[in-house]
Amino acid sequence: MRIVVALGGNALLKRGEPMTADSQRANIRRAAEELAQLVKAGHSLVITHGNGPQVGLLALQAAATPDTPFPLDVLDAETAGMIGYVIEQELRNVAKDRLFATLLTQVRVDPRDPAFAKPTKPIGPVYDEATARRLSAGRGWTVAPDNGKWRRVVPSPRPLEILEAEVLAFLVERGVIVICAGGGGIPVVALADGSIAGVEAVIDKDFASSLLARQLDADMLLMLTDIDAVYLDWGTSQARPVGRLQANEINAAHFPAGSMRPKIEAAIIFATATGKPTAIGRLEDAADIVAGRKGTRIDLPVPLH
Repeated sequence: MRIVVALGGNALLKRGEPMTADSQRANIRRAAEELAQLVKAGHSLVITHGNGPQVGLLALQAAATPDTPFPLDVLDAETAGMIGYVIEQELRNVAKDRLFATLLTQVRVDPRDPAFAKPTKPIGPVYDEATARRLSAGRGWTVAPDNGKWRRVVPSPRPLEILEAEVLAFLVERGVIVICAGGGGIPVVALADGSIAGVEAVIDKDFASSLLARQLDADMLLMLTDIDAVYLDWGTSQARPVGRLQANEINAAHFPAGSMRPKIEAAIIFATATGKPTAIGRLEDAADIVAGRKGTRIDLPVPLH
């Protein structure tokens, strides 16, 4: 199968871990070993990944320099190259007979997207509330609660088109395992004269991965995270994992906005547009999730004949 694999933040940095090169590489090495099992099983992979902690850290460092800091679209590109390099290298080390390529990916968004007026995407380190509010006042940031802590939030417009889709398809059809759309891709807008320009935003990885899977005619969208399955009634005493959900019978609004909701929304969009499944689960269970033995599968019901 042709599978678009979206690596969650746990593939790069576990919650609470120091944001060091060594810790990130160790996590990516673990992810590469799991993905190599899918490659050895004969699947064709296109790999995406998040960049929230990394792009936030770069933005923090850039803001501390005396010169004009780089805008978020440039920092998105920088983190995509940095993380993609490590993913590609670690994959090469465990699947030496395959071809790999990391591609910077521009993703067109609508400059009128309401997300630009209401930042919601968490990036960077976590803070206590007092520190977050002090940074907000001093740097002009928007901050918001995130799992008991506080983080900077930035606009996260919906992706409309992956500009390098034809190049990606060319590589995939020739057997190349591609790492792309890092951090949701580099957000750009189309100008009146037909040119494109970057914008200050971070695109949600799950929505970008869903769009990529549609543009590449993937057979499955696989979202790997640190939770073993989708849970109904999450956060309550009735919380329970579910093995299969019908895309036309679930409401993404019933899931937590900061974690599972974007994945459910992206899965519904992919299933509705293509009739093909999305699978969600732990990175460590990747092969079993694809085989249907673990995780949660979201698709459309099989029509009765």
